[in-house]
Amino acid sequence: MSSEHFDLVVLGTGPSGGTVATKIAKAGKRVALVDSRTFGGVCALRGCNPKKVYVNAGQLVDQIHRGDGKLISDASVKIDWKQLHAFKMEFTQPVAEKKEQSFQEDGIKTFHGVARFISPDTIDVVGTKLTADRFLIATGGRPRELSFDGAEHVTRSDEFLELESMPEHVVFIGGGYISMEFAGVVARAGSRVTVIEKNNQILSGFDPDLVNQLTDSLRRHGIRFQMNAEITGIKKSADGHLQVHLANEQSPIVCGLVVHGAGRVPNIDELCLSQGEIQHGEKGIAVNQFMQNPTNSRVFATGDCADNGMPRLTPVANEDARIAAKNLFSETLERTPDYGHVPKVAFTIRSIASVGLSEEAARDSNDNLTVLSDDTSSWGSVRKTGPTVAGYKILIDSKTDAILGAHLLGPSAEETINLFALAMKFNLTATDMKSTLFAFPTFASDVRSML
Repeated sequence: MSSEHFDLVVLGTGPSGGTVATKIAKAGKRVALVDSRTFGGVCALRGCNPKKVYVNAGQLVDQIHRGDGKLISDASVKIDWKQLHAFKMEFTQPVAEKKEQSFQEDGIKTFHGVARFISPDTIDVVGTKLTADRFLIATGGRPRELSFDGAEHVTRSDEFLELESMPEHVVFIGGGYISMEFAGVVARAGSRVTVIEKNNQILSGFDPDLVNQLTDSLRRHGIRFQMNAEITGIKKSADGHLQVHLANEQSPIVCGLVVHGAGRVPNIDELCLSQGEIQHGEKGIAVNQFMQNPTNSRVFATGDCADNGMPRLTPVANEDARIAAKNLFSETLERTPDYGHVPKVAFTIRSIASVGLSEEAARDSNDNLTVLSDDTSSWGSVRKTGPTVAGYKILIDSKTDAILGAHLLGPSAEETINLFALAMKFNLTATDMKSTLFAFPTFASDVRSML
């Protein structure tokens, strides 16, 4: 078995791992980069970026349909799934080769295969031993295992993105980001859609009042929801259709495709972390405020595989990477993340966005809470896009005028939420925002009316 030593070995080539590897290599260190899949990571290849191509298609068709008879006279457009997939490939296909070539040009040695720790300072990659002074684990997340019979018939989100056609009826398991973003696109492509959710509401973590608005709108557009539902099994019939069996339901749901949207977990199971004396748990690899593992000081972890108490989002992974790059070879560990207030968005056909405290959390922690909310579907800025659903909820400390949280639904929610994130990070008050002159007519200019 051959062996090589490096200053740093990075596991994972997504936005977090790749960024750190490049920075450390450019600082003169000898760096190795390992990935069990093609280089580039989930976000660029199987997540955020390709997903947004599909979401754009769904939102474009939706806006055209909403404008029929008002903004335009002929809304006879449809999504060509094969064409859409081909366009998506223009963004994803070049990534792996370009990424690996770029890493190699920076002097980074690349390895393909599953990395497994065999001691605190050594990993094995397909028969090659790699030792290092430091390790960065940035292996991201993977779909949660499904425990019911017939789970092998379920299509993962990365597999969904490779399909060149859609069947007449698609079932999504779970009502989180993945399911709800893809469900809207599939519905706008003309397929029937059913979402199976184990709880009584989709999109947990977003404002429940706005979620109810969104859910009602999606129902009106043909998406069917099975709430408080438990899948007991999936069977494949002789004609190729899938039968989804639910507890307390006599008849199965018959469809052509079942998509896994029931959550993701840290992708660490194959790493043999215990052999590396690396503390970890169900939420990921344990890290302190410096992104360092408490039981193996050689090891740092970032992004979706790190148990840092933050949402598993690309901006968080990028901030983790910035901190890890500063601390990996520093004589004094002193850099800690500045996450600020991280906004989150579900790119459903009508985007829903959030930053800061929920109303429930704000009520629990603040005695001076003022809640400003409204259904803005009839506001001029919204109506000009055609009939749709929109609303907001802003949480303010009435004593200090601080903005505690902001929750938006509707056109441009994914962009406008960033104004609130910026204001909250730099302690701008509600009065500060309300007194700001925004370009008009824009959705951003509606912020003054919200406050």
